Amino acid sequence: MRRLFLISGLVCSFLVGKSITYPTALQEALTGNPELKAKKMEIGKAEAQLQKAKGYNWGKLTLGETFSRTNNALYVFGMKLESREANFRDFGFADFLGVMPQLMQQQISGDQVLAIEPDDLNYPGSRSNWKTNIVYEVPIFMGFKLQEAEKMAELQLRAKTYKFMGDKEKLAIEVLKAYNGAVAAKEFIRALKKAKETTSTFVRTIKAFYHQGMATQIDLLSAQKRDNEVATMLIEAQNKYRLALAYLRYLTDDPTITDVGGFYYESIPNVGLDKLKEMAIQNRTDLKFMKKNVETMEHFVKMKKSALYPTIGFHGEYGWNDNTITLSSKKDYYLVAVGLKWNIIDGGRSGDVEEAKVKALQTAQYYTAMKKGIGVDVEKKYLDYKTKCAVIKTKEINRKLAHKILQKYTYMYKQGMVSFPIVLLKEAEARKADAELIKAEYEKAVAAAELKKAIGKILEKENNR
Repeated sequence: MRRLFLISGLVCSFLVGKSITYPTALQEALTGNPELKAKKMEIGKAEAQLQKAKGYNWGKLTLGETFSRTNNALYVFGMKLESREANFRDFGFADFLGVMPQLMQQQISGDQVLAIEPDDLNYPGSRSNWKTNIVYEVPIFMGFKLQEAEKMAELQLRAKTYKFMGDKEKLAIEVLKAYNGAVAAKEFIRALKKAKETTSTFVRTIKAFYHQGMATQIDLLSAQKRDNEVATMLIEAQNKYRLALAYLRYLTDDPTITDVGGFYYESIPNVGLDKLKEMAIQNRTDLKFMKKNVETMEHFVKMKKSALYPTIGFHGEYGWNDNTITLSSKKDYYLVAVGLKWNIIDGGRSGDVEEAKVKALQTAQYYTAMKKGIGVDVEKKYLDYKTKCAVIKTKEINRKLAHKILQKYTYMYKQGMVSFPIVLLKEAEARKADAELIKAEYEKAVAAAELKKAIGKILEKENNR
């Protein structure tokens, strides 16, 4: 039963697994990578900031409902006035009229009447009040602050878009490295399997020679030791391949990847170095990102200067007051106000403006430095790519020569012309030549991608969709 489960598991893994190419892996990473999805949300945040900046121009409309109950003389009197219910009794006229006969008969003086503290005014009964109102507030003129804030938000939205494009380019490089790393590990396995065939042949051959008295025990032990060493290397290479596939599955968010194709090389435009530098200046997303930051800081300075101007705002209010909730026109009121505020003297404003200017200048200097540095970056990546292309040709020749030499020395050993340790040395050199060629192919693929990214065209096909 256990064997049946194991077989079923293997069958399922073959059914769900798949071999993938770099273009497919890249497409899956760009659409499924969780970290990239999180970074894309920065654009959503920038869009929200832009909508927020635009929303200030429309002002603010609020609906309010406030319930209160009190026996405070001032508040009760105010509530009655607001609901248009105040009468002479509320003013304390009952106490005044009560002493009028005495005043007329001159039994009390006018000063005594004026000194009366009316109970109805000072000790009113508790009262409830419902205040319903609609308030609209809008800035009419804010010294161009709102306009500049909106422009800054628009520029930052573009900047975040370029930043996200740069994040996609970094992911593309990472996927390419992971993919070609898996291919390299696969090629190492293939090369080591061939090396294992060679060392296993050595063991069989020398064992036969040993029984015939044509080889020493040292030769046999040396052959067995080398065969075991290559077997160990093969196990390690297989583990590295599994790890490389695991990382590729993580980047693409595709758990079904079980194999990769061959090495993938980015195509480089067939133009000179100067033209590549021009392409970089035109296409680099990090430079475009920095440019938008420079423009943002220019508007930031203007926004700080807006504090030098007066501000004008509008306040409009319509509502109702009563001891019960009502929409009666007899209980309504309105209020319209326009306010102007102008800070004539504010010692901190000039400092804020100067600080903003320094920050803007600093950002502009960073942009200039980046622009100059791009040329150096492109040249470095270009020379590195050219070097890798030249190196791989020599590595291919070295590999062919190393294997030919191994064949010759193997033949010479069988003829008794050389000792076996020399054959083992040549086998190690051939295996090293295999590894160096695989490494050179990987480095060439990475160098091509780095150059393509340096000129801003690593995702050219993706961006043209």
